[in-house]
Amino acid sequence: MSEPEIITLGCRLNAYESEVMRGHAREAGLDDAVIINTCAVTSEAVRQAAQTIRRLRRDKPHARIIVTGCAAQTEAQRFADMPEVDHVVGNAEKMHAETFAGLSVASSARVQVNDIMAVREQALHMIDGFGSRTRAYVQIQNGCDHRCTFCIIPFGRGPSRSVPAGEVVTQVRRLVENGYAEIVLTGVDITSYGRDLPGVATLGKLVRQVLKHVPELSRLRLSSIDQVEADDDLMIALGEEERLMPHLHLSMQAGDDMTLKRMKRRHSRRDAVAFCERARALRPDIVFGADLIAGFPTETDEMFENSLQIVDECGLTYLHVFPFSPRQGTPAARMPQVRGTVIKKRAAALRAKGEAVLASYLSQQQGRVVDVLIESDGKGRTPQFAGVEMRGECADAAGRIVRTRIL
Repeated sequence: MSEPEIITLGCRLNAYESEVMRGHAREAGLDDAVIINTCAVTSEAVRQAAQTIRRLRRDKPHARIIVTGCAAQTEAQRFADMPEVDHVVGNAEKMHAETFAGLSVASSARVQVNDIMAVREQALHMIDGFGSRTRAYVQIQNGCDHRCTFCIIPFGRGPSRSVPAGEVVTQVRRLVENGYAEIVLTGVDITSYGRDLPGVATLGKLVRQVLKHVPELSRLRLSSIDQVEADDDLMIALGEEERLMPHLHLSMQAGDDMTLKRMKRRHSRRDAVAFCERARALRPDIVFGADLIAGFPTETDEMFENSLQIVDECGLTYLHVFPFSPRQGTPAARMPQVRGTVIKKRAAALRAKGEAVLASYLSQQQGRVVDVLIESDGKGRTPQFAGVEMRGECADAAGRIVRTRIL
């Protein structure tokens, strides 16, 4: 039996939302549809989305192509102007079953993109699983109230809004009952969780509630966090809850104070180092990943060197490097730009640094006994998210957590 095809570009939140759309499209009978869930974090991401759409039309001339996601929200007209596209659907509209039911009617509107900034509530859409049986994502929050000068995402996602804790716990329990050993709490700005809810709700309190009320959950992870907004309960959980994995991905962006100020970030270089030191004191086996932008407008060689050095000062292990690309409509696009050749060189230097620190970390794991969550094709992940290739009978134990020695 054929069913809608979903192509997910971008973040973990998109991965969760793609599963919601899969169910909606299936119920609507859109078996001939290909849904592209786009990303808008960089100009390159938007270009790749358009490229993917053109390739799909060549490969599947009779398919119904539906474009949604952040790029469809922020650049609806661009995708509406593409002859390969049948429908453009906004980020709010894509989460409603009635949207897809409407698309099954021949007279449905080609473009359905409304004002995302007017959305004030976030409903959780229950799902039973993902493609694999090892790791599932649960949306706890959407949108962002901050205005970093380089970022277009608030205009693709709207204001910050949180899913009530009870609904999150119910979804986590449902996925665990369906066999998932690891859950990742995800959103756009998850450390802002709870500010729009009654009472005093925080990300740390939510983490502790999930672990308390779903004792069968083996592993809980967090997607990217803004370290300056980490609340005390989150730090307590990090130190006390073994099932909260010792791996945090930080929205760091730069290691130079002037660059951070021009980015309109809410932390300083000193704040970033202090957070990592505090977290490591609570959880000595923790590892950190971080987003870092190379070649932000006005960045000098000295400023870039500070970003390079922050890798060692914070003890970062996994780097996600973004060469700066101006997003139309953001303040950073109007700032004095760094030459493209310089941006490329700095991004390469950051990536080389990232490869070196990761290689060093992995070499230190040899001989250690670790718990590995087996994924597909005999590969798995340690609590610190290091990739492991399994051999022997364990290689076929997808979904199980196996204690093994690293060779």
